[in-house]
Amino acid sequence: MHIAVLPEDRAHRFPQRPCLADERGTLDNAGFAARVRTAASALRARGVGQGDVVAVLLPNRLELVVALFAAWRLGAAVTPVNPELTPGEAAFQVADAGAKVVIGTGGSELITMQVSELAVAGEETEPAEPSETDLALLIYTSGTTGRPKGVMLDHANLRAMTEMIVAGLGLGEDDHSLLILPLFHVNGIVVSVLSPLLAGGRATIAGRFRAASFFALVERFRPTYFSAVPSIYALLAGLPDTVRPDTSSLRLAVCGAAPMPAELIRRVEERFGIAVVEGYGLSEGTCASTLNPVAGPRKPGTVGKPLPGQQVALMDPRGRLLTDGPGEVVVRGPNVMRGYLNRPDETAATIVDGWLHTGDVGRFDEDGYLVLVDRIKDMIIRGGENLYPKEIENVLHDHPAVLEAAVVGAPEPVLGEIPVATVTLYPGAIVSEAELLQHCRDRLTRIKVPARISVVPALPRNPVGKIDKPALRRELTATG
Repeated sequence: MHIAVLPEDRAHRFPQRPCLADERGTLDNAGFAARVRTAASALRARGVGQGDVVAVLLPNRLELVVALFAAWRLGAAVTPVNPELTPGEAAFQVADAGAKVVIGTGGSELITMQVSELAVAGEETEPAEPSETDLALLIYTSGTTGRPKGVMLDHANLRAMTEMIVAGLGLGEDDHSLLILPLFHVNGIVVSVLSPLLAGGRATIAGRFRAASFFALVERFRPTYFSAVPSIYALLAGLPDTVRPDTSSLRLAVCGAAPMPAELIRRVEERFGIAVVEGYGLSEGTCASTLNPVAGPRKPGTVGKPLPGQQVALMDPRGRLLTDGPGEVVVRGPNVMRGYLNRPDETAATIVDGWLHTGDVGRFDEDGYLVLVDRIKDMIIRGGENLYPKEIENVLHDHPAVLEAAVVGAPEPVLGEIPVATVTLYPGAIVSEAELLQHCRDRLTRIKVPARISVVPALPRNPVGKIDKPALRRELTATG
């Protein structure tokens, strides 16, 4: 099914079944379809049509999903804009995407259409003839190197990915997702909204994630699953021992965006009675390429097996496929992006002979599960020796006091780079740098032991919630 016709299809088959909610209201299928039609007519009145781009500058709320489907009804694409961006950053994305309108709230000069206008009906609009090749989403990368790039995903990408997620997670009409990830990121859109709706289920949109109130939302809305990133699970694992929520409605929790330490998975599963299903993918691959099987065996420390319909392989620097790793993880399938908007050279460097180059180093274990070794760009070269920060981070995570760990290379005049670690601790935990260094010496060869380990209250994060290693590197460079 073409994703754009999903609201009308659901309304026709089961008009009164619940569809979409946030903390302010609930829509059944008929109500959701009606809101999409109204919003589409409002966008049409603003001149939006086939091939245009609609920018949506909103926090997580029901209207953002309404705007998404309204634009698709007209044959337009959507670029979700992180509302936390500076005015200059947001203006760059809007201009780069060539947005026809910018939907938002408040008095920003960028906003050309208030979100309240989506509820004001204009002249009735006939839906555009849906095409799988129409551009659907422009998702902007976090921009850790240079300007962010617009990842072009068409409707064929979205349909393929949502069908893979529905099959991989075993989603059905009884499933109910609780969205806690930002809707400017493809994981939030695909895993927590499009996939449950395609499966006949429903979605509830939470506002900004707060660890202290998260389980109250679970108890209130009774979702069957949610998708999060490792930092969220770390915050949940760090809640006081007195927090003992009712999680009986949850049949699984999904983890993506960055590898989750096996020890953290164990703590979350044992403490909260939730099965954590870890996957792996990129925005350029429309979200996910591997997934640990829901029915098992799940293997913490891996990111699972390739999703059916995709090829996931390893490649050497000369472009040759490897039968044994480690090597760069490459992906091929109907989920691979169309390319980067107006960046033909970068597109050609990223997609070679149909293979999406991820920039991640990995290997397959004896059962065909993908193990991520590290990011190629995060590799530390110490006196000519290649060190992978993730290996060191995993050792630090094995210490019972360590909640999160990040290892980066610090400049060193003789060796080039040396590993330096920054960690956060579980609430109430006390540990010295000397103890952590000895913990590493007992488990790592000498050259892999961090030169120093800093204990901090919190680690810096990028807009998606990943640990911001470039910020840590800049801080090291600035301090010498």
